[in-house]
Amino acid sequence: MPKISDRGCEMPNSPIRKLAPLSDSAKARGLKVYHLNIGQPDLPTPKEGLEAIKNIDRKILEYSPSDGYRSYREKLVGYYAKYNINVSADDIIITTGGSEAVLFAFLACLNPGDEIIVPEPAYANYMAFAVSAGAVIRTVPSTIEEGFSLPPIERFEELINERTKGIMICNPNNPTGYLYTRAEMNQIKHLVQKYDLYLFSDEVYREFIYTGSPYISACHLVGIEENVVLIDSVSKRYSECGIRIGALITKNKELRKTVMKFCQARLSPPLIGQIVAEASLDADPEYLLDTYEEYVERRKFLIDRLNRIPGVYSPIPMGAFYTVARLPVDDTDVFCEWCLSDFEYEGQTIFMAPASGFYMTPGLGKNEVRIAYVLNKEDLGKALTVLEKALDAYNTLKESQKNNKAINSRIITF
Repeated sequence: MPKISDRGCEMPNSPIRKLAPLSDSAKARGLKVYHLNIGQPDLPTPKEGLEAIKNIDRKILEYSPSDGYRSYREKLVGYYAKYNINVSADDIIITTGGSEAVLFAFLACLNPGDEIIVPEPAYANYMAFAVSAGAVIRTVPSTIEEGFSLPPIERFEELINERTKGIMICNPNNPTGYLYTRAEMNQIKHLVQKYDLYLFSDEVYREFIYTGSPYISACHLVGIEENVVLIDSVSKRYSECGIRIGALITKNKELRKTVMKFCQARLSPPLIGQIVAEASLDADPEYLLDTYEEYVERRKFLIDRLNRIPGVYSPIPMGAFYTVARLPVDDTDVFCEWCLSDFEYEGQTIFMAPASGFYMTPGLGKNEVRIAYVLNKEDLGKALTVLEKALDAYNTLKESQKNNKAINSRIITF
């Protein structure tokens, strides 16, 4: 039998989706599964986007330009201006989701063996895209005790060598919900300037910031304009994950020319998706306000309930719609599998993402999970009740197994 490629073997499983077969089996057994594992918003897509699909009047669904429709890119210029991100339509390349934007950025900027530095925990697919590009991710761990704030910048500098080509951040952060401060962003900027690095900045959650702290985009950092590669997507702000429309934005003309080669090789971003995304930019301002306020309420509800469960701790996320919580178990990979395969409470169970999959450093995150608060408060409440019952049952079971093992050990000794 032919061998699988080394790249294929190195490609990590998704911590978000790898337990999906167990979830499907639980549903087949008749259980209600509460999905806390994936950032799929349950809120409605803007009616403007849905109406655009219904009113498509075309005889041919043709290829779009490789960099996306100009009308959409020009409209995006106005959207970014609202956040003091000053770009032109030519600075924007439309991609098949934010994922393709990250992949094309890595392919265009990194040679095989080149390194990028990423604070961890980090969005798991960054690791997959680095493997695809033959690049190496070096990580600097942040900690739940410090709310997942930016690790000391000296830790980054210790990792820099002749193979280092960039730093990757997500702001607001997936999976932790952390929002980088102006001071932290300036620390990153000085490092990028000092070593002439790329700064890949994933900012798809900019609409969801819950504190008085300002949103500091990588595009706000003066002096590194040619180094910045901004990653964006409509998936989260408009509940449009399925249309697969993202963007890569950079002032670096040489980089844009290089990215365009990859864009041309895949021909074009989705035609229908661009139609929906462009129309969604005309959504009533109340749409985003209502969405924001709903997440504010869910965040408050979730964190309050989580931290009332014995042994559970979650810092307060400042953005996005995720949190990383520490659970009173020794291995959340095992616990999350057990919840789907062996546990139910009143015909219900929960699907969470083990946080170990968001770390590259072995052993980190083993007692943590990522929770996406993309359920309404009623379902969130039920899911958290199930979590509390599951933790109690799991730890009771583990203690019983431990005691039985000790008894058996004494019997054998005697």
